[in-house]
Amino acid sequence: MGGKNKQRTKGNVRPSSSGRAAEVLAREGGVIPGFVGFDTTVTSELSYVPAVHGAEDIDNLVDADFRLVLRKLSKRDSVTRLKAVQDFGAMCQERDAEDVKGVLPYWPRIYCKISMDYDRRIREATQIAFEQLVLKVRRNLAPFLKSLMGHWILSQCDTYSPAASAAWRAFQAAFSPTKQPEALSFCKEEILGVLQDILLKETASTLSDPQTATEEEREAKYVRMLTSSLLGVKRLLSLLPQAERTSLESKLADFLSSGKFWKYSKHKTPQVRGAFFELVCALCELTPALAQAEAARLCPAVLLNIDDADPLVLAPVWEAVLHVLSSIPDCWTHVNAKKGFMPKLWALLNDGGKGLAKAFHPNLMPLLSKLPTHITDPQIDFLTTFFTSLIHGLTSERAASSPSESAVIVTSVVECLRYCILQNAQEDMDQKKLVTILVSQQLLPLLQTALTSPSLQNGPLFLLVTEMLVSWEKRAGLHSTVDVHDNSDVFKELVTDFWEGLSSLFVHYVDREETDPRAFEGMALFLQVMRDPEKVNRKQTQKKSVKICFTGSEEDEKTVEGNGSEGRVKTGTSSDKLCEPLQTQYFEDVVCQLAQLCLVHVNEKHSEIHLVFLSRLLRSFHTPRVFTTLIELEKQDEQNTETIHSMNTKNPAMRFLLERVVLWLSEEGRTDTEHLVEMVFSSLQCCSQQETTRILNHITMMNLPWGITVQYIQRACANPETLKNCNEWLKGSVLGETLLGLTEELCKVQSVASNSSSPNSDSWKLISLVLSQHHNNVPLIGEVYMEKILERLHSTLSEAKNLSDAGNMEPLISFVCDMALTFFSSVQDCLLLESAEELLFTVFKLTAQDQTRTHLPDSLVAKLKKVCVAGVQSLVQFSTPEIRENGFLQSAVLWVKNQLLTVNLDIKSLQVLIVSMQSLIETIIVDANQDTALLIQIFSLLSPSENEWTRIRRALPPQWVKLPLLSGHLRAVCETPCLDMWKSRALTRVPAHLCASAMLGKVATHFDQSEKGNYFSSPNLKHAAAELLYTLQWCKEVECSPSVVAAYHSLLVDWGLSEGLRGMIPVKEMLQTLYSRGIEEGGLWSLALKKYIQSKDTLTHQSAILNNLYNPAECLFPISGGKLSTLQVLCKYMNIEDRDSFVALATAGIISWEDNKISDVSGCMAVLLCCLEAQTSVDDEIVLQILDILMQWRNCKEDWFLFHNEFSQVSSEELNLTVEMIRFLSWVVAHFPSVLKSSQWDFILCTMVAWLEAVSENVAHLWNPWVQLFVCENAALVVKLNKFFIAPPPDVAKELPKELTNEWTEFFVDGIYSLLLPLLTKITDAFPDPEDPVFPLQVFQSIGMALTFVPLKQLTAHSLPPRFIADQKTNLPENLQTLLNTLCPLLLFKARSLQITIYLVLEKVMPTLPECDGEGDSSKSDDGKDEPCLSPPASLMAILSACEELCENILTGVQLGEFAVVQPLSVEYSCILGYLLAWKLLLTFFRSAPSHLRAHYAQFLKQSSSLIKLLRHLFKLMPESPVYPGGAGAETKEAKTFFTENLSLTVEKSHSAEWELLHLACSVYYSTLQDLPAMVRLWWNSQEKRVSAAVEKFTIKYVSPVLSAQEISSVQSSTQMFDNMTVKARSAAREVIATYCVDDICIELVIQLPQNYPLGSITVESGKRVGVSVQQWRNWMLQLSTYLTHQNGSIMEGLALWKNNVDKRFEGIEDCMICFSVIHGSNYSLPKKACRTCKKKFHSACLYKWFTSSNKSTCPLCRETFF
Repeated sequence: MGGKNKQRTKGNVRPSSSGRAAEVLAREGGVIPGFVGFDTTVTSELSYVPAVHGAEDIDNLVDADFRLVLRKLSKRDSVTRLKAVQDFGAMCQERDAEDVKGVLPYWPRIYCKISMDYDRRIREATQIAFEQLVLKVRRNLAPFLKSLMGHWILSQCDTYSPAASAAWRAFQAAFSPTKQPEALSFCKEEILGVLQDILLKETASTLSDPQTATEEEREAKYVRMLTSSLLGVKRLLSLLPQAERTSLESKLADFLSSGKFWKYSKHKTPQVRGAFFELVCALCELTPALAQAEAARLCPAVLLNIDDADPLVLAPVWEAVLHVLSSIPDCWTHVNAKKGFMPKLWALLNDGGKGLAKAFHPNLMPLLSKLPTHITDPQIDFLTTFFTSLIHGLTSERAASSPSESAVIVTSVVECLRYCILQNAQEDMDQKKLVTILVSQQLLPLLQTALTSPSLQNGPLFLLVTEMLVSWEKRAGLHSTVDVHDNSDVFKELVTDFWEGLSSLFVHYVDREETDPRAFEGMALFLQVMRDPEKVNRKQTQKKSVKICFTGSEEDEKTVEGNGSEGRVKTGTSSDKLCEPLQTQYFEDVVCQLAQLCLVHVNEKHSEIHLVFLSRLLRSFHTPRVFTTLIELEKQDEQNTETIHSMNTKNPAMRFLLERVVLWLSEEGRTDTEHLVEMVFSSLQCCSQQETTRILNHITMMNLPWGITVQYIQRACANPETLKNCNEWLKGSVLGETLLGLTEELCKVQSVASNSSSPNSDSWKLISLVLSQHHNNVPLIGEVYMEKILERLHSTLSEAKNLSDAGNMEPLISFVCDMALTFFSSVQDCLLLESAEELLFTVFKLTAQDQTRTHLPDSLVAKLKKVCVAGVQSLVQFSTPEIRENGFLQSAVLWVKNQLLTVNLDIKSLQVLIVSMQSLIETIIVDANQDTALLIQIFSLLSPSENEWTRIRRALPPQWVKLPLLSGHLRAVCETPCLDMWKSRALTRVPAHLCASAMLGKVATHFDQSEKGNYFSSPNLKHAAAELLYTLQWCKEVECSPSVVAAYHSLLVDWGLSEGLRGMIPVKEMLQTLYSRGIEEGGLWSLALKKYIQSKDTLTHQSAILNNLYNPAECLFPISGGKLSTLQVLCKYMNIEDRDSFVALATAGIISWEDNKISDVSGCMAVLLCCLEAQTSVDDEIVLQILDILMQWRNCKEDWFLFHNEFSQVSSEELNLTVEMIRFLSWVVAHFPSVLKSSQWDFILCTMVAWLEAVSENVAHLWNPWVQLFVCENAALVVKLNKFFIAPPPDVAKELPKELTNEWTEFFVDGIYSLLLPLLTKITDAFPDPEDPVFPLQVFQSIGMALTFVPLKQLTAHSLPPRFIADQKTNLPENLQTLLNTLCPLLLFKARSLQITIYLVLEKVMPTLPECDGEGDSSKSDDGKDEPCLSPPASLMAILSACEELCENILTGVQLGEFAVVQPLSVEYSCILGYLLAWKLLLTFFRSAPSHLRAHYAQFLKQSSSLIKLLRHLFKLMPESPVYPGGAGAETKEAKTFFTENLSLTVEKSHSAEWELLHLACSVYYSTLQDLPAMVRLWWNSQEKRVSAAVEKFTIKYVSPVLSAQEISSVQSSTQMFDNMTVKARSAAREVIATYCVDDICIELVIQLPQNYPLGSITVESGKRVGVSVQQWRNWMLQLSTYLTHQNGSIMEGLALWKNNVDKRFEGIEDCMICFSVIHGSNYSLPKKACRTCKKKFHSACLYKWFTSSNKSTCPLCRETFF
């Protein structure tokens, strides 16, 4: 085939070589060669599915896709086969019928195989696919039926039900019901042949391939096939017509003659045995002749296997038993009944059917009917044994634990008894004796057992016995409606004997002192069932059970009719006749006798159990005769006689009540009175309504415990008939006044202490009961009394708040809540009562107030909320919901509105109020149909009026104006600004405007839900939406700075109101509302308009709507505050023509300034600037003209420039004008510098400096936002001038005046920064508290931005007042020391912008400071120092020391390696920021120092432990994953981290405050590793294993790759040149190679950076070594390695030191024999100190270390004393 292992292309249709050979043979031979095991002819035995295209006559019929699927069906993998079957079914459904027909010749063999698959899923899928095939091919299936039908029938009997059902559906799809018998008749012999082969020939090994299936699989399949085959034979017989069955009898006879078939009755598998007996049933029923012929084997196989107790076998066995008894008359001749059958039957009965009573016991009565007399003789002994065993089965374990099993056994016992008694109820003495024995020895003992057995009492025994008694009475002629039977005397005698026996049994139990209470319960229940069997029958759960239906004639009573499988019983439900009550005198006699006995025991022995039994008797038997019997028992005493006389009654029931029951009720100490109450109402059923009212009123006035009254009312409401009889008593004044008095007593606070709440539980229960029980919407008691009770409860709740502090109201309120909840939830139209509405309103008020005001516990609040919801639901469900005058809804809404507008609410109170209102509205929406209209009414009622809105809006604190004013978003004026006004006091309560906006916004959200986005034209909704936007803007502008505002804003976010009522008001209407209010009032309305325009849903409407708001332009003139702020918002959205017209109007106003007020001039300047900032084009002449006007003002209106004014006397309007002038000059410098002349430049620069001087003189007035604005805009002008002069545009630079740049550099810069630099300290002195509301934070930002441009020259030659610190060691000149002493402390000031400013300023100075230390610390001290050290600038170190302690306190609870979360801009944030900035400055200073000074500084840091503390702090501040925000996202090589991105610290407010500190910490760590690697390495090596591992892991992952690449890159880009040495770097290998060549000597070193650089040591490896001794080479390598490991220098610096050593060595200078280096590693000195003896020279520092460490003064080499 051209390569055994080649991969064939999927779908390749070209046949293989063997396929082509087969094709040739076919052509030559003319026939298709067969395969092994297959016939060569095309017959019904179909051949294999062709795999090649050679045989066109067959292959053309099979689609290629079908062929592929059919091949997969032969695979071993079950999943593959399952998928193939499913695909086959889908293809049959989707393909054309012609394509599917091509598969038919090959389908039978495949179907016969896969329909018997091991996997049940495959079998089910096969039948489903077969159904699709059948539906597609229809009649074309006919030629293949005989090949298919056998396995098709097998599949219909599959043990897996889904597969069998699918096969039956396929069969129904193929054949209609009329055609099914014909199809089976056509294939009957083939079907029987398949089934017979499986049953008689096949084995587990022949059915399955032993090589592919396990033994368990083979055995399981064999058992399944046996079961299916047995059931298949049964199915075949049942579906075939009778004629076809007869034609099969010969083959069936051969089949039945096989001994292997009969062995299946003893098969080890239960399902096979069960199928066998099912087949036997079918044989007996459908082919009785065959059954008779095989009786010799069939009868023993069935009758001797009745004890097979397997659940799968027992039911078919007993069905077979009945069929055998019915169809084979001589069956007992083949079986020994006495030895083989009966013992197994008795054992089965004694064992209760072995837990299978439901399947076994219904067959017993049909069995009795079929047993012949020679089997049952003697009958008495047989029946005695039968019933004794049957009843004994009730004691079996299964029957005792299963009520259903016990019920089946009891039913069988009674049915068999009833059958046997009916059979023997004759005049014959033997039969009478037998009946008597059955009643006395079987029935009555069973009843006696049941009286003390709860399981039997709860079963059907009593009902079945009652039905049997009724049938006996009817046959005895004791029922007038029934004809008298011939043997009526027998049944009369039977009934008499039964009642005598039952009476003696009952008396035996009742007439004893100590009787089991279960016996009384049993007797009461039995008597109740006999009294009213129909009632008990209704209570029984309806279950499918077999009931024997006895027909009217005697002949039918003696036999059970039926045929076939139903012959054993005739099933049906109980008829109404079986549930008739007993109608004999015996029954009432027994009851009277028992009642008398009970009364005797109660009177004489006070037996409570007999009293309860008497109550149970009277409940069922309240007849005059019974009461008469009880009355006549004793003679009445005198007291009773008087009572009777007073009531004047002859009614025995009434007399019994008054003489007995009332006395029992009034007995002291009686706890259980329920049975007495029941006895009262049983007696009242024999009384008239008038007598009932008199009795109940009498009992009510007896002052009985309230619990008894509760029981009376509950019993009176138990059913409509009783309620009707008791109605007069319930509505009467006696009960009403009693209940009203009880309510008054309960609601007295003094009587409801916390420890006395439990005794009153019955009292509260009584009140709750009468309030909640309504019938037909009518109160239970009189309506007058109902109103009075509700009024009293309402007044109790109203007192709750005032009396709650006493601590004794909680139980009372709890009870009131319970009653109100019951009342509201159970009574319809309850809120039609005015008192009920008042009660609900009081409950609502309590739920809508915070618990700090009501002092109610959580449990009570929860109860009150439930009461409120129930009340509102009742209001909207059972009445028309509307806002009625003084109704609940109006009162509640107006009260809520009053709370919002007049009460100072805190956040919690506001939240509770809104949630309560929301709950009210949600309840209305859910339960009302017309929710929208009602909701609009509530919303209108809740909305404040326009005057109220204005009042609460003006009451908002004005501090909001500061932020938009300083940010340039708003131009505003303040009438009389004062310091107290801006010192905002911390809000503790939510302003009323915020409360109202939140409430209405939350309520309005329900409009959207109910109307699904439809707009409302309600003006109240539009006003509420606008006011909510105003509130949101106010919160934004105050930056939610008070905690109350922040909490309020978070509530709005949670409620979905953070964007206002978006989508509920049309955009055009909303814009018009905001615009009109902005024109009138300006301020926040204008800002709200701006925010609304910028929102997403209005961007698309801008051009269409906004132009209509302000057209024509003249409508905004003359300008006012509101118009100006609105114009500022709209300017950027205007078209060019409108902006040009505004520019013209503003210019005209400025030109005619002499005729206008200062406010008008300021407004015109502002309008002009708004248009200019909106990119409006303007001519140069206009700009120069306005600039000339400003210069004119400089001369004639100098006071407008505020040069010499005291700002405390300046109004905000004047400041606004100056600010607008500054802004105009800034705009001119930025946009029109080329048109300015020298005089105009001088005006701008001189004016700017003069303004700075004015600022410097008015620092104390920076609390004023307008003064802050003045300073900020002036600083912004400085920034723009700096940017311009640092990098002027090339085309502009040419046109500038010649001397302008020099004047700026030499004069103006110095003037600017000589004023700005001292401002920092002046402002911090004037405003020392950054938390002060008037602290000028924006000023610091603006000045800081200006100071970032300060030149170094101005810093070193500053004009700050001198500031020195005593005992401060310093080498710095005085001006630099003053600068540091002045600015360094400000690093700790809690103002981020100031801290960043100080850092940026000092960063410029730091590189110049090391040169002031000269050669460093050359002195020696006696304090034990082994190396010289030198302190960095003292001012900076002092700040570091202070910060270290603060950071230690802040981070003290954080472990090393954990991440400390620092709140942005908090005190801790400022402290850590100052600490890290100080370290950044120190590292800049260190980096700028020369090598020898760095060693001194490093030694100082080592001694002070500052670096160790820094590293500890850094690993608490750096995040675990320092991914840069907005970076690559995943932690890959390309991911951006805080180490790969440069840190940019800006003065202006940072949007990255959350991660700025993290980035700064990472930056400091990176710089530390870069500048102090040796010290970091030393610290890392000294840490414990956990810490060092965490540090190394973090450094390797994030820092080392960046730092290594930077180090290699610095070597590659280094411009440092060495004589005789070349340096190369390999970035991929992290290697640096240095080659030193001099004369013939060539030396090469390889420096390798470790993976954890710089924590790990740099390795120095030897390359080429020519002309150098080994010892010398080792010394040099050690020297370089030591330097790179222990000195804080770079690789290039280490190589330079090494080269110097080599150079000196070749110059003849010998190494120091202590450090083996020519040049000292730290001070770079040569060996100069020589020993007088050996003449060797040493470094001074090395000798000092040698002497101090060895405690000797000898030479290290010769050991002579060193002089």
